[in-house]
Amino acid sequence: MQRGRRIAFDYGDVRIGVAIADPDGVLASPLTTLASRDKRLAQQLVEIFTEYEPITIYVGKPLNMDASAGPAAKKAEGFCQLLSTLSTAPIVAIDERLSTLSAAKNMRDSGVNARAAKSRVDQAAAVAILEFALSIERNKP
Repeated sequence: MQRGRRIAFDYGDVRIGVAIADPDGVLASPLTTLASRDKRLAQQLVEIFTEYEPITIYVGKPLNMDASAGPAAKKAEGFCQLLSTLSTAPIVAIDERLSTLSAAKNMRDSGVNARAAKSRVDQAAAVAILEFALSIERNKP
């Protein structure tokens, strides 16, 4: 596995969860939550890319359960297009059908009220996306 940081985004209409991996691709950690409609979004993304210099950017693509692309997946594709104008790193869409639901359940199970901590749920979903992407990378022949 190539050494370098990877970043993952869980894109939503209101919030974007962001997670980062260590340079060895071992540990995925929550980084921040961005507001999807913030006028400074592009600037914030450039600042993240400048600080962390990712070698790969992963974006969760929320497919329908039948693997078709619905409205949410189309919005994630639009976000990927924005990212491609801000970074030269490869951008990879990752199937994340249940990442947000799984993150919210895990937080509830650990005693955190997921509704009261929505931004943390978005970050946890980004971590789940990144962990899945890292496992795919590790298992490549």
